[in-house]
Amino acid sequence: MRALIPHPLSSLAIAVLWLLLNGLSNGQLVLAVLFSLALPRLLPAPAIPSPRLAAPMVAAKLVLVVLYDIVKANLEVAVRILGPESRIRPTFVWVPLDIASPQGIAVFASIITMTPGTLSCEVSEDRRWLLVHAFHADDAEAVVADVKSRYEAPLREIFR
Repeated sequence: MRALIPHPLSSLAIAVLWLLLNGLSNGQLVLAVLFSLALPRLLPAPAIPSPRLAAPMVAAKLVLVVLYDIVKANLEVAVRILGPESRIRPTFVWVPLDIASPQGIAVFASIITMTPGTLSCEVSEDRRWLLVHAFHADDAEAVVADVKSRYEAPLREIFR
């Protein structure tokens, strides 16, 4: 099976994206299958090896935590925006990274950016620090502790 589909996740992603962009019909389904089998063979191998998902249940729980946090943060940001501007305290914080996997760092930064009110701005060259902008933070240390415990800790288990 590996000979037919050398990169199953890439093939699946190509097929799904093709069908989302072009609609579901018999012709588009055939094209999606053809492209999903051919394109991964034509593309260069990734420079960084694909990580193994070490803890699928932790990943599922993390998805639920992130979805909950997105809804909660949307409400909190809306309340702050509709209230007096003096109640908003934006700040930048440097978050020390304990996660070593480049993919884990990318997912960590993406989760922070997807959550309203926070934005990951920069990863240090040595990949030991992540600069985060918080729309509102009374306590910068609390922001660091929160993102590390809610997102980075599960990601360290997932990307061992």
